[in-house]
Amino acid sequence: MKTTRHAAMAALLAASVLALGARATEAAPNVVASIQPVHSLVSAVMEGVGKPSLLVEGGGSPHSYSLRPSQARALETADAIFWVGPELESFLERALQNLGDEAQIVPLSELAGLHLLETRSSGDWERHEQSDSADGHGHHDDDDYAHHGEGDRNHEHGSYHEEEHPHEDADSDGHDHAHAEHSHGLLDMHIWLSPDNARILLEQIRDRLVKLDAENAEAYRANADEALDRLDRLEAELNETLSPVADRPYIVFHDAYGYFEQAFDLNAVGSVTLNPGRQPGAGRIASLRDKIEQLEAVCVFTEPQFEPRLVSSLVRGTSVRTGELDPLGADLEPGPDAYFQLMRRLGEQIAACLSKPE
Repeated sequence: MKTTRHAAMAALLAASVLALGARATEAAPNVVASIQPVHSLVSAVMEGVGKPSLLVEGGGSPHSYSLRPSQARALETADAIFWVGPELESFLERALQNLGDEAQIVPLSELAGLHLLETRSSGDWERHEQSDSADGHGHHDDDDYAHHGEGDRNHEHGSYHEEEHPHEDADSDGHDHAHAEHSHGLLDMHIWLSPDNARILLEQIRDRLVKLDAENAEAYRANADEALDRLDRLEAELNETLSPVADRPYIVFHDAYGYFEQAFDLNAVGSVTLNPGRQPGAGRIASLRDKIEQLEAVCVFTEPQFEPRLVSSLVRGTSVRTGELDPLGADLEPGPDAYFQLMRRLGEQIAACLSKPE
């Protein structure tokens, strides 16, 4: 009799836990994130409460992605949508404009306190050539900067005009590769590659979710605190990994890593291309080969979305090593760990390619 009573109580308790879990799942807000790094930070803050939906999966480009019907429906029913902004996820701009006022749409690049860098309008850089103003909107007198003023901004859509580089040759086979519609605005939108910016993103994601879902406020705050502590540890680890190679010059495929360079005082000296949707011309390749020799560049990095043969031809006949970097972490498992894995892998790949052989 006693055993039967205990079994009944256990069954009742299990049913109660399941019911509470079901209610918590039902109560969790419907949140959508645009790209892997943003999704990961949102996932970290929401852990144990709910799981955000990710729009751009795998190797998809945030510049030319096409929404599936199911994703369009997810946007229509979302309580909150986190994205970087129209300068990066241009495919989302029109879809978000067509939504009603019910969803909380958060363009992360417009958050107060972010440190924003200007894009570099030349493929040859001096160390830390990007603007470094407190408000992220500083100017510089050199021609290698893309300048902007109030008149340059498209206020209706909150985007910057795309800069064209007619001196770069079209792709030799007439076809565009991934990022063919890569938007080159006047600000660098790879904001998550700065640990300081990531802290602001975590805090703002936390605050937006607390306001949206006060019942789970305690969980959001605890998760954000844990993620911030984890970010502190990661930054210290990356400083230790990268400091031995910080002075060694290297070249990236395109200008996507400025925030990472500044955060860890690295010595990137140029990019292979200004627009990753176009093949650089023969003149650009010759200029880069000269620069590699002049500055004794140790490594040239490609990206998984692009054809590596271009970089191979660039370093052929030299002692320069090649590596691969991915600012989006396209092949990582989506979730709260992906951002930290992405940053750690960037540091390890840069350190490995720049380290002197034994």
